[in-house]
Amino acid sequence: MNSKTTRIIAAPALVMMLAGVPAMAEGEDIASAVKGGKASIDLRYRYEFVDQDGFSKNANASTLRFRLNYQTGEWQDWSGFVEFDQVLEAFVDNYNSGAGTSGPGRDVYPVVADPDGSDLNQMYLQYAPGEDWLARLGRQRILLDDQRFVGGVGWRQNEQTYDAVSFDYDGFGNGKVFYSYVSNVNRIFGDEVPAGNHGQDTHLLNGNFAVSNDWKVTGYAYLIDNEDSPGASTDTFGVRVSGGIKSGDNKFDLLGEYAIQSDAANNPASFDADYFRLQGIWNAGQFSAGAGYEVLGSDNGVGFSTPLATLHAFNGWADQFLATPGDGLEDLYIRFGMKPGKWDILAVYHDFSADASGTDYGSEIDLSAGYKLTDRYSLLLKAAMYSAGDPSGPVDTTKFWLMLTGGY
Repeated sequence: MNSKTTRIIAAPALVMMLAGVPAMAEGEDIASAVKGGKASIDLRYRYEFVDQDGFSKNANASTLRFRLNYQTGEWQDWSGFVEFDQVLEAFVDNYNSGAGTSGPGRDVYPVVADPDGSDLNQMYLQYAPGEDWLARLGRQRILLDDQRFVGGVGWRQNEQTYDAVSFDYDGFGNGKVFYSYVSNVNRIFGDEVPAGNHGQDTHLLNGNFAVSNDWKVTGYAYLIDNEDSPGASTDTFGVRVSGGIKSGDNKFDLLGEYAIQSDAANNPASFDADYFRLQGIWNAGQFSAGAGYEVLGSDNGVGFSTPLATLHAFNGWADQFLATPGDGLEDLYIRFGMKPGKWDILAVYHDFSADASGTDYGSEIDLSAGYKLTDRYSLLLKAAMYSAGDPSGPVDTTKFWLMLTGGY
């Protein structure tokens, strides 16, 4: 689909929500549902600093996101939701926002992928005839599991959302299934540049089953046909097992996951690659400690990819592996956390290498400290320090963030 089709699914949601066919019969009831909804405002200010080898200047990005959303009341199990975002450059704007969104001369700065502009973030019509069924039509947020394969890239100021029709069924007792057909991905770069919209003919299927109170098995099939970026067209099938072992007030959380991926649709490459992750985290009161090992394999010089994922949450906060290298990637990491009082502190160490060749891709230290100021406001300090390995890989990069969030 081309960019003109990006509203095909989203537009009917607004039409039906505000002036749809049912309104002709029950106009007053629908009007009451619309007027009787709830509005909310969310503000997020962030300063981001980037010092990256290969650039003559450091990036200093100061941005403010203003988010306004409105959730209608229900009418005969129908409801609607609309969400608008406005991102502003505030105080300092010495950075390259990426994908052609910055003006001339910005290529001397590293990329901070937070372009300014307005965005219709979500707009959907929802039908929920009972506790088991939920259907959505329109522009929506899709977050599956821990967002390793499908997510919203919520760390960036302009979130990734999907023009889709989705179904969620929770009537299997211990099981749940989700399916979505996606016609367009609204990416973090906005509507003003081609990279901001990727037309899709994509199917997302995810189902899970609770085998006990503490353990869950999830299976998924993500059939991505990206019509604007053929290299991202892949078929991925996987299974994950997650759960925990309790010992008094403490708990050992475990996660194991395996997936296979091959080229699909219009992808010019031909490959079959594997994905593997094993993670264990010990939680003891306000302290936690754990380790993990993640492998994104490769085949024929193509690395296993997760083009719809919230990538910032994985393989280091310095974002040096947003695209998997052709030789694949191995990420061995350890993490320590603590939550004293209103603080939430986390430290993570990553050791990176190539899966196919064993090439040293360097290491990274990530640190974060969040503080809850009030019920509505919170502060986050965060840093990422990536040290390069082999010259063929990414370069030394240091990033620092200060973020303040609040809402009404």
